[in-house]
Amino acid sequence: MPRVRKGAARHQAKKRVLKAVKGHRGAAGTRYRKAKEAMVRAQVNARVGRKLKKRDFRGLWIIRLSAACRQRGIRYSQFINALKKANIELNRKMLSEIAIADPAGFDAIVEAAKVAQ
Repeated sequence: MPRVRKGAARHQAKKRVLKAVKGHRGAAGTRYRKAKEAMVRAQVNARVGRKLKKRDFRGLWIIRLSAACRQRGIRYSQFINALKKANIELNRKMLSEIAIADPAGFDAIVEAAKVAQ
């Protein structure tokens, strides 16, 4: 049986890696071995970044809610506690969107929470 050399397949694999790291600085953007290492590292960091993004957005929503609550004379922690007592099950994302887009509606939610407190 003749020996198989992976000419075309290897070339395609290298092209795929170099295309993935297009734009990287220095050797990582041009040399195959460094490009492969850079690609692996980039994929790891991308996975970490997807997890961090969720954390960052939750923090943003909490900051927005805290500011909106302070304008209405209640602290964020008291507001969240009062919402739980009032059985209002809105997540922080929706609450922050309501606070921005519909201040009157957020006022009503705050009043309902204050009554339950």
